[in-house]
Amino acid sequence: MKNAFYAQSGGVTAVINASACGVIETARKHSDKIGTVYAGQNGIIGALTENLIDTSKESDADISALKHTPSGGFGSCRYKMKSLEDNKAEYERLIEVFKAHDIGYFFYNGGGDSADTCLKVSQLSESMGYPIQAIHVPKTVDNDLPVTDNCPGFGSVAKYIAVSTMEASFDVASMCATSTKIFVLEVMGRHAGWIAAAGGLVDDSIPVVILFPEVDFDEKKFLAKVDANVKEFGYCTVVVSEGTKWADGRFLAEQGTRDDFGHAQLGGAAPVVANLIKDALGHKYHWAVADYLQRAARHLSSKSDVEQAYALGEAAVNLAMEGKNSVMPAVIRTSNNPYTWEIGMGELKDIANVEKMMPMDYISDDGFGITDACREYLQPLIEGEDYPPYKNGLPDYVVMKKEMVEKKLPSFEV
Repeated sequence: MKNAFYAQSGGVTAVINASACGVIETARKHSDKIGTVYAGQNGIIGALTENLIDTSKESDADISALKHTPSGGFGSCRYKMKSLEDNKAEYERLIEVFKAHDIGYFFYNGGGDSADTCLKVSQLSESMGYPIQAIHVPKTVDNDLPVTDNCPGFGSVAKYIAVSTMEASFDVASMCATSTKIFVLEVMGRHAGWIAAAGGLVDDSIPVVILFPEVDFDEKKFLAKVDANVKEFGYCTVVVSEGTKWADGRFLAEQGTRDDFGHAQLGGAAPVVANLIKDALGHKYHWAVADYLQRAARHLSSKSDVEQAYALGEAAVNLAMEGKNSVMPAVIRTSNNPYTWEIGMGELKDIANVEKMMPMDYISDDGFGITDACREYLQPLIEGEDYPPYKNGLPDYVVMKKEMVEKKLPSFEV
């Protein structure tokens, strides 16, 4: 019998804890094969520094409550491990920690970079004579992992953006005769416009212009579209992806800095767009950046997103029990109407560092809206409600005890 290690990676979501719940509850059902599930304090850094949380000290009730609690219950991190060639020591350290704590199962909950780490750990552990079954649990609000129909976290963000676009538009519509005529909402999405597309799910009576990363920003064409909407409806709502680019490849929102994954630090597309409209058309505007609000809004989560997040965590453990390695459980859509799905599986070699872009036939011909095919894909992902319990008017979320495991190895700097 071996112990298991679970870690959360990258930006957290409204439902990543539901996957954690699925992993831990299912592991507890296999107590004859899985001993203790350790969780990394602040993600993979917890493994490197041997800061391991003993999840067996958490009650069944608290683990169950993770399913309705947003963000990362054990802490996450933005830490991209370098290639094996550039920093083999980090991967060897992981194996040393796993060996010291008798860990034979590695469940890594994250996006494309995490899938790559999972694959490398599996490969290196084999060569080091201490095989680790590495299973990747998909998570990313960007919805850009291949193989799976959609990624846990995305459906809830899409629901939040669709609802926010609708409600803000109602507000602007009521004020546009004498005040604000433009509302700009900036959403996440560095290279793929899945989240921005959700703004197009509102009723056709609401004039929404969407700016996608997949479509080069054409200022003249954009301003003409906004102007036409204001003349017809009295106002216009703009949903802009943080990854929207000029024709020369520069991000509208680029700040000249980079995050720990080496990605350009973005933020500020909304004011850029709002001021372009103000300068050219003279309209009063308001803008907002959805930022953490969109990914933390567990009170507005999609029911299917919660169900799939849990099911994928559960499936990860079941795949390990079947002897699988270097794989990721995936959502396979079997029908659009009614929406049905099942759990499938993909090989990490086909998933790691591969980005699933939004199909161009999901974007309208003018580049500012979504097509019926896109609506058919998105609509089921935001349907259904799964409200958390409330206490004193606020969601009753759980906080883990996070009892740490005694260290056995020398310290390691990251």
